[in-house]
Amino acid sequence: MPSRAEYKWPASNARFSFVLWAWCAALLLTGCAGYRLGPTGGQTAGAKSIQVSPFVNQTLEPRLGEAVTAALRKSLQRDGTYRLATRSDADLIVTGEITRYNRFELSYQATDILTVRDYRIFLTAHVTARERSTGAVVLDRVVTGYTPVRAGSDLASSERQALPLLAQDLAKNVSALLVDGTW
Repeated sequence: MPSRAEYKWPASNARFSFVLWAWCAALLLTGCAGYRLGPTGGQTAGAKSIQVSPFVNQTLEPRLGEAVTAALRKSLQRDGTYRLATRSDADLIVTGEITRYNRFELSYQATDILTVRDYRIFLTAHVTARERSTGAVVLDRVVTGYTPVRAGSDLASSERQALPLLAQDLAKNVSALLVDGTW
């Protein structure tokens, strides 16, 4: 039997190995072909400015307007497509009205089918974005955000602790609509 150093691979195995390596290299080189840095809507980063007016809370749940407004501002800053304007010189003005705050059962206790263990909280807002110069409405949609909440012994404090996550989810959805230009 030949030693390992003397063993010659059959031509078919060498060809298969070459094809496999070539295929892997091609896959790696084309894997990021569609990726690009910066804004996704075809705009130049920071070319336009946006002003987020405080959201009006039409629900009975307190502090929703402030949480959603702050989360939307942070989300837009993090994205970088628009510059955040605090004065009245912005290109786009975003206003919103929180219209609904709902809680639905998600799961029940394993030993008691009447006691809820987890809830899903939904927050719905009507969001409008207008161009300052022309007054044209570029976005007029109802947007929803949600987050799960573990009920625990005190549901009110659990919901209060989940409020930033709920606001972030709604802000992420609004920001995606503004940035991607799907309006």
